[in-house]
Amino acid sequence: MIMRIFQVVIRPGKEADFAKFFHETAIPLMKNTPGIVSVLPGAARAESPRDFSFVMIWKDLASLKAFVGEDYESPHIDPAEAELVESRSIKHYELVET
Repeated sequence: MIMRIFQVVIRPGKEADFAKFFHETAIPLMKNTPGIVSVLPGAARAESPRDFSFVMIWKDLASLKAFVGEDYESPHIDPAEAELVESRSIKHYELVET
């Protein structure tokens, strides 16, 4: 399984708009994506109000590529959120099951 950690920093003043998109669009989309085993969304906290993240567990690399394409190592965002996002990052790991 693949653990994908996606993080975004929101443009100043866009926190409320992004929070609405995050809760109403992004979380439901990810939870209903084929190949996703688990989604752990992380909303902004008072000490970092512009930071949001997703930890996603994907069944396999083929499932991840089916969703984002061959360029899975790039942090893709939905066009609807592009104007809200200042920066984004992505990391991938092999899931270690304990």
